[in-house]
Amino acid sequence: ESLRELWDNMKRNNIRIIGVPEQQKEEQGLENLFEEIISENFPEVGKKKVTQAQRVPNKVNPKRPTPRHIKLSLLRFLSAELTRGYFLEHNEAKYTERRERVYTCMRIPRELEKLMVFGIFLCLDAFLYVFTLLPLRVFLALFRLFTLPCYGLRDRRLLQPAQVCDILKGVILVICYFMMHYVDYSMMYHLIRGQSVIKLYIIYNMLEVADRLFSSFGQDILDALYWTATEPKERKRAHIGVIPHFLMAVLYVFLHAILIMVQATTLNVAFNSHNKSLLTIMMSNNFVEIKGSVFKKFEKNNLFQMSNSDIKERFTNYVLLLIVCLRNMEQFSWNPDHLWVLFPDVCMVIASEIAVDIVKHAFITKFNDITADVYSEYRASLAFDLVSSRQKNAYTDYSDSVARRMGFIPLPLAVLLIRVVTSSIKVQGILSYACVILFYFGLISLKVLNSIVLLGKSCQYVKEAKMEEKLFDPPPSSTPCKPSSKPQSKCKPSQEETLSASVTNQPSHQKENVIPLLVTSNSDQFLTTPDGEEKDITQENSELKHRSSKKDLLDIDRFTICGNRID
Repeated sequence: ESLRELWDNMKRNNIRIIGVPEQQKEEQGLENLFEEIISENFPEVGKKKVTQAQRVPNKVNPKRPTPRHIKLSLLRFLSAELTRGYFLEHNEAKYTERRERVYTCMRIPRELEKLMVFGIFLCLDAFLYVFTLLPLRVFLALFRLFTLPCYGLRDRRLLQPAQVCDILKGVILVICYFMMHYVDYSMMYHLIRGQSVIKLYIIYNMLEVADRLFSSFGQDILDALYWTATEPKERKRAHIGVIPHFLMAVLYVFLHAILIMVQATTLNVAFNSHNKSLLTIMMSNNFVEIKGSVFKKFEKNNLFQMSNSDIKERFTNYVLLLIVCLRNMEQFSWNPDHLWVLFPDVCMVIASEIAVDIVKHAFITKFNDITADVYSEYRASLAFDLVSSRQKNAYTDYSDSVARRMGFIPLPLAVLLIRVVTSSIKVQGILSYACVILFYFGLISLKVLNSIVLLGKSCQYVKEAKMEEKLFDPPPSSTPCKPSSKPQSKCKPSQEETLSASVTNQPSHQKENVIPLLVTSNSDQFLTTPDGEEKDITQENSELKHRSSKKDLLDIDRFTICGNRID
């Protein structure tokens, strides 16, 4: 019963609020129903009376025609379209930025080619060093090795570290040259020629990737060999020995030389194909780089690595074209008429490389708001490497610094070129040997002339970038930190410094000044002079004060695969 009463009360209230109560006659109407509901449920509101109610005025003009009723004649519409104007100065900043982007794209080919030419001559200088000065340096080192014991050992070392490295390079070249005689070039040529076009295209792409991987790891193998052979004996050695490192270096140079030979053979097959379809496909592979690089985010450091890789790739292609021409001229008995047959294809390959590089760099700088002045900064960094390696107390050889910066390792390419030249050109008679000697002296003259011009240009670029002070800065103290003479707490700053030296992304703006980046950073001091152990503590304190999270261009000394961001 209590539940029924509760339900009746709820139903009675609902009926009273909503409408007419039960059992009420319809004749009474709904005149006072609203007042009764308010007085029962809201007694306070019922006491108040509304004296005047005003409706919100309609702000829309009723006489204004709606969009459905617009009346416009065709003549009036055409007149409005023909005479309609606009003012570009209302968005001046936007259009000025667009114009600067156009000017930047127009400046990219000139600035890029200036960097490319300078870098190619740097690679040429390091490449000629292997054929000209390295044999002479090896001869002088061997002469010292065999004659110094006759005069008595006045020095603790029988050979200087640079002489040890020169002898190692010479021995590696000789061993790999004789090992290349066991590789049959003719059999490789016919084996590749018998494959289909699609297979050759895939093989060529795989060879390019393998060449980058070999270049990135090969210089580490050579550096490990040089340091293992010249490391002071007082230090505790934690390595496997000189001979295993030497065998690894020989194996690397031999395998890399074979890889470049397969690349040259594939290019030779493309040149000698009847319909030139393979050559066209291989050239179109260069345009795939645009798709893989243009639409990625690039910072200045990443673009610098890509530029170095493009320089190395272009110089390597020039040497490959030279090898292809030598092999073809040998097959046609050095007929000069056949050279003009190869000339259009050679020009087409070179032109496609230049066009792809220009388009790629132009759009990368456009999409990432990088100015064209950054290429002069890159050129100054390469020039700084050359100038610092020519110092009296340089810490590394010039060819090794180029290899670390660009990923260009001249030893495998030199082994292959010597193998091709010796097999293509037969030297018989005294006159032939005299021509070879004259050609060698001509190479030495070219090397000396190229080095002098490069050194003068490098000094000019370093001076323009205001980097002369860095040539006399002391090197960092991370290398000479020894656990035997110093506590571990003093070694920690150098370890932290190496961790903080990872490449960080730098935001690039269009109006950014590129010179202060090279002047104010102190993270590149290891490029100048050898490290001194007596100044470790003071150098560590000074480096901790000037440590920065940004990465200077001079710290980027390792070849990486381009197109990828470094986080």
